[in-house]
Amino acid sequence: MSTNPQSDPFSAARKQMVQSQLRVRGVRDERVLAAMSRVPRHEFVPQQFQSQAYEDHPLPIGFGQTISQPYIVALMLAALDVQPEDVVLEIGTGSGYQAALLAELASQVYSIERHAPLAQNAERVLQSLGYTHVTVLVRDGSQGLPERAPFNAIIVAAAAPQLPAALLAQLAEGGRMVVPVGPPAAQELQLVRKRQGQPIISYLEGCRFVPLIGGQGYPSEDS
Repeated sequence: MSTNPQSDPFSAARKQMVQSQLRVRGVRDERVLAAMSRVPRHEFVPQQFQSQAYEDHPLPIGFGQTISQPYIVALMLAALDVQPEDVVLEIGTGSGYQAALLAELASQVYSIERHAPLAQNAERVLQSLGYTHVTVLVRDGSQGLPERAPFNAIIVAAAAPQLPAALLAQLAEGGRMVVPVGPPAAQELQLVRKRQGQPIISYLEGCRFVPLIGGQGYPSEDS
């Protein structure tokens, strides 16, 4: 599904990213590492930033949004423990990069983005790379996608003020959710497991994401 490495000038940089940014910092999930070795991150960033696509920092993608630092993406995916048969919900499509990685790991991915131009661009890039089992939708991600629930795994790429009840309700029993929770300036990355309908929360590490805007997130600056 990803770019042919023989025609990919960023292949060496991608391998170096995996070795120097991910393995050495404790990411051990081989399926996640293999996916990040395959998916061409440079295709998901604006052209002027492609030379920085495999560096250890986030990059702007427009509308006040970013493509997350590779290490944080890998950490979240490893914690999510996506299985090949899983149906996954992603909140915050952004560039589409994380959706592509999820598509390498799961059977079906639903991804929600509130900015229509970002969603359209992500869908275009995903389709051009052959990721046909990713569905991108424009709507309030904090409310999830109840018509397609339950989900085996949910990943949230924006900071919520608290664990969104709607997303927990849409998580399958035994499912996993990774979500940054906390005030806009800094958050805790949480792994949530659903057991007997209740959240079992583990704390992964500190992080900083753009805010989750919506009915179960932060209010829009326009509201």
